[in-house]
Amino acid sequence: MNVERLRILRELADRGTVGAVAAALSLTPSAVSQQLKVLGKEAGVRLLEPDGRRLRLTDAGAALVLRADEVLGALDRAAAEMASYGASPRGRVRVALFPSGAALLLPGVLDRLRHSGTHIDASDEDLPASSVPALLADYDVVLTHRDDRAAVTAGPRIEVRGLMREPIDLVLPPDHALAGQDSVDLRQLSDEQWISVRGGFPVDDVLLSVAAVTGVRPRVVQRINDFRVTEVLIARGHGVALMPRYAVVHPGLVRLPLSGVRAGRVYELATRVGAHALPAVAAVIDAFVAEAARVSENT
Repeated sequence: MNVERLRILRELADRGTVGAVAAALSLTPSAVSQQLKVLGKEAGVRLLEPDGRRLRLTDAGAALVLRADEVLGALDRAAAEMASYGASPRGRVRVALFPSGAALLLPGVLDRLRHSGTHIDASDEDLPASSVPALLADYDVVLTHRDDRAAVTAGPRIEVRGLMREPIDLVLPPDHALAGQDSVDLRQLSDEQWISVRGGFPVDDVLLSVAAVTGVRPRVVQRINDFRVTEVLIARGHGVALMPRYAVVHPGLVRLPLSGVRAGRVYELATRVGAHALPAVAAVIDAFVAEAARVSENT
């Protein structure tokens, strides 16, 4: 089977449509469709079937995608090994990070890699953990986060490395009636206006989980994904919020743990299966692991 046609099949599995594959690979949709037809003939089985106006993988197609991952991963490792014999740097690694995680970890990771010959091309991607499979179509490593009650995002084509857990606290304006307490029960906040994030992100998942435990249904009046905006709104008395502990930087706010419940988010690194065997990717993973350990020990 032709390697480039295997790559096109994997791109279809990652991106979902022929049009998206064509755009990513600078091909025409008809060229993509033709290459997929040829690959089906090479495989001797039907790899795709109609699904409305799209194409979806058959069971045989899904199985071949797993083998395509192995073949393309082996080629990447071979290229990295050959590069190690020359004078070229160990490589560039494309990394996607959610913004608050990038602010916490990326500076230290870049410090650790400064003289390693491994370079990071970082992009902030404010997407929920469910978007990891799609992100891995464009990135080598994805830093993601989830409610610590949620399932790990690993799958047959994804490996996940846990990094750290960050507590999620209640954040109040300094003149709030509960600001002087050591901790707060959510039931004490039944009449509050809440500022949360969009659905599907860990902070909102935690709020829903806590609500399920306490029986209190929070009244969410704003949904803001930028924590700096949330902090300003809280400081001006426009609501209260749950926020990751290390993301709170506004000096005038009060941060209190919730009592009676465990609230937090887990940081994870996601890669394609076997990607850790690439020296540059392994160096990036090691730098994130070390930096997360430093943060956990010192905060």
